[in-house]
Amino acid sequence: MRRFVILTAAILFFLKTEAQKENHHWLKGMYVQWGYNSEIYTHSNIHFKMSNGNNFTLHHARAHDTNGFSDIYKKPTQISIPQYNYRFGFYLNNAFTKAIEINFDHAKYIVTDGQNVYVTGTIDKVHVDGDSILNRATFLHFEHTDGANWLHINYVEQKPLFLTKAKKRDLLTLIYKAGAGINIPRTDFTWRGERLNNDFHIAGYNFAAEGGLRFYPLKKWFLEATAKTGYVRYVNALVDTKTSKGNRATHGIGYLEEIVTLGYQFRL
Repeated sequence: MRRFVILTAAILFFLKTEAQKENHHWLKGMYVQWGYNSEIYTHSNIHFKMSNGNNFTLHHARAHDTNGFSDIYKKPTQISIPQYNYRFGFYLNNAFTKAIEINFDHAKYIVTDGQNVYVTGTIDKVHVDGDSILNRATFLHFEHTDGANWLHINYVEQKPLFLTKAKKRDLLTLIYKAGAGINIPRTDFTWRGERLNNDFHIAGYNFAAEGGLRFYPLKKWFLEATAKTGYVRYVNALVDTKTSKGNRATHGIGYLEEIVTLGYQFRL
């Protein structure tokens, strides 16, 4: 989490410096958002290549999220425990209808234990081609829960739907976004009962589209509810254990995400 904050702060400082150089000709305003999410995932073929010679694929593995919404009110001092989102947006016009956005989703991806999966490849120098039960103690467990971590840049537009009674400002707008970026997961892997939560690192890429509504109860404050869909590809997720290094996992997933955030915007 600390690395994400440092990276975001560096990007914000760069953009602010560039805007000052241009006397704010292109940067008209800014907004920040914080909120929470919930996901559903497509099935995934997960390929494992391990330093001990094991080289195999789990076919059509099912996975789920863990939104932990109850932690929001049970542990209010730990607001980053559930699946969360933050955004930093930079308005490109005076009407605040176009923006560039730094978009970060801390989602959790957990391959469901106990499911029956089709496995092909080589395990313990033996060719395998058949069904197996996913079990932490006798086979494996795999998840991105610290988390899946999708960081990308979005282009954003919004269109007014309703104005306030005095018609002085927007009350409700339609908003849509599209973008692409990188994945920075921390993968939790258990191989035959041996578990290690691996390091954060850049492990792949993603692209997504998002759309929904913004409600402005106040001039500068807004609530945003959106649905998001996209594709995420992990090309080198770390799945090391304490006694075996150099293990990697590769897989791709599609997802559908529900997001609710609180935002604040201001003019520069």
